[in-house]
Amino acid sequence: MSPRTNDGEPEHERPASGPGSAAPVDETTSGEAAGPPADRPQATGEIGDTGATGQTGQSGDTGATGVDDDRVAAVRRVAAAGRRWRSVQLGACAAMLAVGLTAGAVALGAVRDGGQTPVAAAAAVSPGLLAGADLSTGITSLQAHLHDQPRDFGGWATLGLAYVEQARTQGDPSRYPQAELALKRSLALRPDNDQALSGRAALAAARHEFGDALSYADRALKQNPYNERALCSRIDALVELGRYEEAAGAARTADERRPGVPVFTRYAYVHELRGDVTTARRVLDQALAASTTPGDIAYVATQLGQLAWNQGDDDTALTHYARALAADENYLPALEGRARAQAASGHRAEAIKGLENVVARFPLPGPLVELGELYEARGGKGDAARAVAQYRLVDAWTALARANGVNADLDTALAAADHGDKAAALRAARAEWDRRRTVHTADALAWALHVNGRDDEALPYARQATATGYGNAALLYHRGVIERATGHPDDARTHLAAALKLNPGFSVLGAREARTALKTLEAAR
Repeated sequence: MSPRTNDGEPEHERPASGPGSAAPVDETTSGEAAGPPADRPQATGEIGDTGATGQTGQSGDTGATGVDDDRVAAVRRVAAAGRRWRSVQLGACAAMLAVGLTAGAVALGAVRDGGQTPVAAAAAVSPGLLAGADLSTGITSLQAHLHDQPRDFGGWATLGLAYVEQARTQGDPSRYPQAELALKRSLALRPDNDQALSGRAALAAARHEFGDALSYADRALKQNPYNERALCSRIDALVELGRYEEAAGAARTADERRPGVPVFTRYAYVHELRGDVTTARRVLDQALAASTTPGDIAYVATQLGQLAWNQGDDDTALTHYARALAADENYLPALEGRARAQAASGHRAEAIKGLENVVARFPLPGPLVELGELYEARGGKGDAARAVAQYRLVDAWTALARANGVNADLDTALAAADHGDKAAALRAARAEWDRRRTVHTADALAWALHVNGRDDEALPYARQATATGYGNAALLYHRGVIERATGHPDDARTHLAAALKLNPGFSVLGAREARTALKTLEAAR
């Protein structure tokens, strides 16, 4: 059994980002970079504990129950006193989004048919804003504008990027071919314009083609070293290629050039991957203090929730998710994260209800597998069939993703190893390892080898998955199981105990199996 990761997201996934999860990722999100103002505090060397309090927008019932409703309500009460003056700021942000998505180059001097005046760069837009309802409205407006102004290369680039975000946030890979066409149109009108190149980087990252993402990001940065989306996509690509030292350098460069929420969250994830949770948390606290829109607040609070949950602090995680949902009651990564934390803290009925709500709207592999495993753990009448139905939906999503150019091998390997075709899981894991060598692909290959009875081959990969110091209970659990199978009982005890100490509820099935294995090992001493 293998908890899902948010591959491609800066969470994280997390990573987040990526088609395999509703999150970070996630996430993830891959290709998720954006435009908060560049005058925010830098992440390097100057970040302290901020203790920021609830800066949220209006929202309705979250669908949570009991204590989690109380958490969300409490955050809203804290925010209420400042809501009036905040609404002025949010109105200004909404106006900026309208410029970025609908007017863009038009407001700043669009090219007329046959004209020679360059189109100014469309305003960057933040990941939180792109994830909201304004995205669909903006796409409709852009389409109408481009019908009248078909030579607006900036408009085509922005439309392509909006399609990427729509595919990612709505779990609809069919948008990716549309994004590719729009971005190609932009480059045909103005070769090497950095807007479209950074859009191609975001698209490649969303499709898990991280080598291409890095290439496009570098081309965009050659044209404009301060292109925020390209700076962020470059970090994402290096992380997802397993080039962590280079990713750390890219994060520092991005922080120097364009400090803001998108860079802060990536800077934090690079530190988390290297085991520096303290810095990751501090940077995310700073990012939350710098957030000025409901979308950004929801995005960053969810990253903090994921970080807390990874460290086994379910109560803090639930508080962060409550803050995210107070800002945006429909923010799917927060809804999924809250359900995961509820399950870890023993509130499985609430977790199942929450995940059923998530997958009914966006049936992505991460929440589908989590829900299936919760059904298995509950073991009621009809739950076995319900679990199988969720796992089959993963296969359906994978087929749809591949049909639209998404590399879904990591998602396939993780899901199939525990709940599907084990031979297919190994093929997919090997293919992904050949493309990129990250802690997550090392873990996926190790686990796929294990479930196929090839533990001696699996052990080096399991060790590599935990070599950076990344605190992830699932990776430690997998290593412990493989060490036990290869005759290393002392190492197995160490890593199984470490997994349960770090995050006792990392997975409803995995944690149960880890406790059983550890008990057996202790009895054999």
